[in-house]
Amino acid sequence: MARIETIGVVGAGQMGAGIAQVSAQSGYQTLLWDANGAALESGTASIRSQIQKMKEKGKITDKDAASALDRLKAAGSLSEFAKADLVIEAIVEKFEVKAALLGELSNLVQPDAIFASNTSSISITRLAAASGRPERFIGMHFMNPVPVMKLLEIIRGLQTSQETYEASSQVAERMGKTCVLAIDSPGFIVNRILVPMVNEAIFLLQEGVRPEDIDNAMKLGTNQPMGPLALADFVGLDTLLFILQILHRELGDDKYRPCPLLIKYVEAGWHGKKTGRGFYTYS
Repeated sequence: MARIETIGVVGAGQMGAGIAQVSAQSGYQTLLWDANGAALESGTASIRSQIQKMKEKGKITDKDAASALDRLKAAGSLSEFAKADLVIEAIVEKFEVKAALLGELSNLVQPDAIFASNTSSISITRLAAASGRPERFIGMHFMNPVPVMKLLEIIRGLQTSQETYEASSQVAERMGKTCVLAIDSPGFIVNRILVPMVNEAIFLLQEGVRPEDIDNAMKLGTNQPMGPLALADFVGLDTLLFILQILHRELGDDKYRPCPLLIKYVEAGWHGKKTGRGFYTYS
C-alpha cells in the first residue's frame, strides 16, 4: 500500500479549510487551493487563526502549532498537486462542477494518487466514473466543524478498491476521526436522518411555531446541543435545500420534499449565518 505523505485539498471554504487544518495538524504536508483567490486567502487566514486560538488555550504547544503551519501551503495553481498522494475535493455540491474538476485533476496528479470527495449527497460511484481513476476514488464525508467533530463517513463506490478503502481509513485514523462505513445512497447516514428532521422543523415554523420554541424543545427534549433551525443556519439554507432536492429526486419519496418556506428563504438570499440572515438574524 502506497504511503500517504502529501494531501491536497480543493476548496477553501469552511469545510475545505477545516480539512486542510486537520491534515496539517496530523503531520501531512498539506496543499490548499481554491479557484477564488479571495476565498483561498480567507481560508488560509482562518486556519492560522484557529491554530493560534488552540495554542492560546493550551490545546496544542507552540512547537506543534508552528509545525502544523509549516506543513500548510496555499497552492498557486492545481498543477502544484502533481505529487499529492491524496486529493480531497470540498467544493460546491454540484455534480457537473465536481466532475469537471476531477477530470482536470486526473491529468495533473500522479496516477497512483487517491481521489476523495467530501460530498454530503452526490453518488460516489458516479463521481468515481468521472474521475478517470474509479478504483482509486472514495467518499470521505467530514462533519462540520471538521477540527471539532470526530465522525467521518467513508463511502465506497461500486468500483472502489480495498487498497483505497484501507489507505483512506488509515488517514482518517491518523486525523483522530472515528469512521463509519456508509452505503453509496443519497445522504449516506447522517444527512439521510438529519436533513428530514430539520425540514420538518421548518414545516412547524411555517405553521406558526416560533423558531426559539422549536429549537429549545429539541435541545431540552432530546439533549441536542443545537436546535434544528440554528443548525440549518449554520450549515447554510442553500446547502440544506440542495441536499433535500437530491434526496427527493433520487429516492422518490415525498417525505424528502423541501418545505416551501425553505425555498422562499433561499430565493430571498437568506442563506443563514454566512449571509447574516436565516431563521435567525446575525450581526
